[in-house]
Amino acid sequence: MAMGKRTSEQAPIWIPTTELPASPGHPFYARLNAILDEAGFDHFAEAQCQAFYAPVMGRPGLPPGRYFRLLLLGYFEGLDSERGIAWRAADSLAIRSFVGLGLDAAAPDHSTISRTRRLIDVETHRAVFTWVQQRLVEAGLLKGKTVAIDATTLEANAAMRSIVRRDTEETYQEFLTRLAKASGIETPTREDLARLDRKRKKKTSNKDWKHPWDPDAKVAKMKDGRTHMAHKAEHAVDLETGAIVAVTLQGADKGDTTTIVETTTAAADQIEDAQADVDAPQKLEEIIADKGYHSNETMVDLAAVGIRSYVAEPARGRRDWSEEPEAQAPVYANRRRIRGPRGRRLMRQRGERIERSFAHLYDTGGMRRTHLRGHENILKRLLIHAGGFNLGLVMRHLIGIGTPRGLQGRVAFVLTTWWVLLGATRRRADCDLGVASTIRGCARPAYITDHAHCQLVSDGDLYHGQL
Repeated sequence: MAMGKRTSEQAPIWIPTTELPASPGHPFYARLNAILDEAGFDHFAEAQCQAFYAPVMGRPGLPPGRYFRLLLLGYFEGLDSERGIAWRAADSLAIRSFVGLGLDAAAPDHSTISRTRRLIDVETHRAVFTWVQQRLVEAGLLKGKTVAIDATTLEANAAMRSIVRRDTEETYQEFLTRLAKASGIETPTREDLARLDRKRKKKTSNKDWKHPWDPDAKVAKMKDGRTHMAHKAEHAVDLETGAIVAVTLQGADKGDTTTIVETTTAAADQIEDAQADVDAPQKLEEIIADKGYHSNETMVDLAAVGIRSYVAEPARGRRDWSEEPEAQAPVYANRRRIRGPRGRRLMRQRGERIERSFAHLYDTGGMRRTHLRGHENILKRLLIHAGGFNLGLVMRHLIGIGTPRGLQGRVAFVLTTWWVLLGATRRRADCDLGVASTIRGCARPAYITDHAHCQLVSDGDLYHGQL
């Protein structure tokens, strides 16, 4: 066989369609597309987004079904930016098949994805999230009775060195220079400014400082201990199935006892909307949370709307109820519930379910650091990201795999399992027929007549307990 050599030939002008590269498609995305098409996802998305597209005039835009598939691709492939999503769609034939791009069509540019996101409002993205939840209800993967709530921080697309004063619009460097001159240093050096900065207290309070291009970003301490501009994402997760019920986004400087009201309301609304076609819908009855959410006001509010609370209580010592007597009964009832066996079991499940959703959406899903600015823009991507997580639950329910990465090494595992089952079946048939089997450690053959005495030791070996 002759060696093929690479030559610098001129590219052909015409290529037959039979010679164009083709891809069999990714099995995960092919099955996911079948689920979306069977449920009429594209017709639903087009009906929801019709008001944002011009009826006649203008160049053809990005179809709604393709746009939402591209955002789902960001979750499944762990792509944090829209530039990365556009590049992946242009690079892979399997991805082009998933988003519905032919070989003669150009992949959408990142600016097209960004412009489409800005045109379509948050409520439409939330409607798509609710549509995915309805698929969960059909599959029996969303109950809605017991919901766990927790929050995490997302690194904002804003640098600390760019913050300015709220009152004077000074940068941090200009502010330090003014303080140095006021203290008697006419021409302060960098060392003088650093020395002055070390002596100051409460250097970067959110009451005094803001980011000029992203006012929603707040100064906060991240999970790894760094101080950075950040946002706070809060999840409400179904504790029975692990499905994400609601996602909210708030300022990173807001406390948990403040944000739980919005997240609980969103969770109750989402559960109701997801079960709109159910004859006997299940309402939200129980809230599970850690000690950061415990307060007298939280206990009173949850009891007022008829929701049982399982909120961990911090050690506050002996309580004085003379000023807030109405909070005594709800606090004691919550304390009694969390100390019971069911309360302890729910607390263990809370950590498992909540942390799993955080890991999938923000660590492997690529949204731990946002590339967008403004809560509205970030929430749009978070809702579709959470919808991708819920679609992964549907896929895991149907085929046993919830992400495309789950197929790695799956072929070798299936072949190994098939060979083991085939060997076990043959050995079971040998036991039933009473054929002679050689016993490990025995020089003579023995006849096995009762397969109940057969015990599988390893591949290709039989052990007989009684001869």
